[in-house]
Amino acid sequence: MSEAFYLPDGQDRFLATELTRGPWDPLAQHAGPPAALLGRAVERLGDRSDLQTVRVTFDIMRPVPIAALEVAVRRLRDGRNVDLVEASLFADGVEVMRATALRIRGAELPLPPGLGEAPRLPGPDQGRPEPFFPTGQEVGYHTAMEWRFVAGSFLEAGPATIWLRMRHPLLPGEAPSPLVRVLAAADSGNGVSAALDYRRWLFVNADLTVYLVRPPVGEWIALEAATTVAAGVGLAGSIIHDQQGPVGRGLQALFVDRRR
Repeated sequence: MSEAFYLPDGQDRFLATELTRGPWDPLAQHAGPPAALLGRAVERLGDRSDLQTVRVTFDIMRPVPIAALEVAVRRLRDGRNVDLVEASLFADGVEVMRATALRIRGAELPLPPGLGEAPRLPGPDQGRPEPFFPTGQEVGYHTAMEWRFVAGSFLEAGPATIWLRMRHPLLPGEAPSPLVRVLAAADSGNGVSAALDYRRWLFVNADLTVYLVRPPVGEWIALEAATTVAAGVGLAGSIIHDQQGPVGRGLQALFVDRRR
């Protein structure tokens, strides 16, 4: 088994490993690892340590193959307090995924006591592992992540609350940043809170937007997720937590169809 989700292959080029494999197609990645790879590129642009990534929107143009990938990043807006960054992922010269990230200058301010405090979820030590739905593959994203359910399960339709932790680094020898940890997990919201039977229905997200009010602390990320489905379209929403409380939100627009 590979030691990381990706292996570096020159400047801005990465080889995807089997740890990125998603549950729908053995040749395609789960969207979590490439989202994290683009988030890493956003963080590494420039030298402004005071900028915090507060929103990232990912457009998934097509399935991301388990193959060699190239990352290109550029600044769309350069401001003292706010900037906007775009990062794109290419496979064989074709853009497969794009991230647009909003970054805001953070500061230590004397805010009123108790502002932003919220009840904490039961921790991952109080969660339980549950069987992943069958993928037909021994290795993939489903084995590269550690899962602990507080409510719901993979095989139970409806809302769910789950803790996730990366078992492997994004790149060899590099500790994942807080943003990378969030983005590696956030795309799982629609899968853990499925409103339909995966054996008869497809519910694949075409995008992912993550908002963060602060960087998460620690290795574990929780998704308190629920999915709503209407006429061929779904919306999955997640409250994102660390062990200190809520840190942000995630939204995914879903293409819904019967399996053929």
